[in-house]
Amino acid sequence: MKKNLILLLFLSSQLFSQNAEKLFKAGNEQYKLSNYSEAISSYEKIEALGLISSELYYNIGNCHYKLNQVAPAIYNYEKALLLNPLNEDAQRNLVFAKRLTIDAIEEIPKTIFQKLDEAIIKKLSYNEWAIVNVVFSVLGTLLFLLFYFSFTPSRKRLFFVTSILSFLLLLITLFFTVKEYRYSNTTVEAIIFSKETSINNAPTDNSEKIFTLHEGTKVLVLDTVDNWKKIRISDGKTGWIISDKIKILSIL
Repeated sequence: MKKNLILLLFLSSQLFSQNAEKLFKAGNEQYKLSNYSEAISSYEKIEALGLISSELYYNIGNCHYKLNQVAPAIYNYEKALLLNPLNEDAQRNLVFAKRLTIDAIEEIPKTIFQKLDEAIIKKLSYNEWAIVNVVFSVLGTLLFLLFYFSFTPSRKRLFFVTSILSFLLLLITLFFTVKEYRYSNTTVEAIIFSKETSINNAPTDNSEKIFTLHEGTKVLVLDTVDNWKKIRISDGKTGWIISDKIKILSIL
């Protein structure tokens, strides 16, 4: 019975994989024929199967971009980068898509630590940093064993120094992994999907409207009250927006 269950699970996974591959090829063919809506339909069927990837969201973003659908294009490029921050195609096309947005928001100048964070830590997801962490742990252990079982003084020194260096890098990458994991689980970002929406100073319909935002703008979600979200934009301004005006960036 147990063997039959394992075989059934294996066959099911193979069937899902083959179906997803057919849908992906169909989506690519529709894209080549400029049938962008049909291509989106094929790609979204793959997403519905739970077989997501950075390339999948990149392709969906491209289709929306071709249809001049600014918010969905930016949303999917951002999701592609959540799965793979090193996806250069998604990075480049996201820049093009953002040029179609109306809101010109001047970002708060970043500190040197924030710049280093973006230049180094944000280049990999916490899962990728975890892999790097494992590599350094294995490398450090092997080098320490080589040090322990070596008899030549020069080799012992070499293996000792390199093992210490590996363990130091292990600690650094562990810090990066934990930092990115906490950031991923505590930071909620979203894209505005409404063509134009007013931002209020309180989570009520009759509160004062303090500024206006348009589709495609990325916001940070700070709080939720009923059907309202408190948001912050990149220049530091905060306010409240109706929840259905935005779409949360998530790969879950």
